[in-house]
Amino acid sequence: MTSAKKQTQVRLDESVLAAGKDAAAARHLDFNKYIERLIIEDTTGARAAGMAAAQRLIGEHGAFLDDLEHRLDAPYAERRPGPA
Repeated sequence: MTSAKKQTQVRLDESVLAAGKDAAAARHLDFNKYIERLIIEDTTGARAAGMAAAQRLIGEHGAFLDDLEHRLDAPYAERRPGPA
């Protein structure tokens, strides 16, 4: 059984709306579903839990990730194009 959806209206700056639509598209969601997920994540604590987990990961493995990023970027750093 599905619950009835309620419609609401929100006023956003044009740039905020465009950023939201781009973020939704990047996640393969329509804009309404994206906003719904943001609200659910924010009000249930899921977003905070995810951010805390990410912070722990960075705290525990940050040096390794920095080193890995440096090693992966190194081959490309030498190939910078010069003046034409």
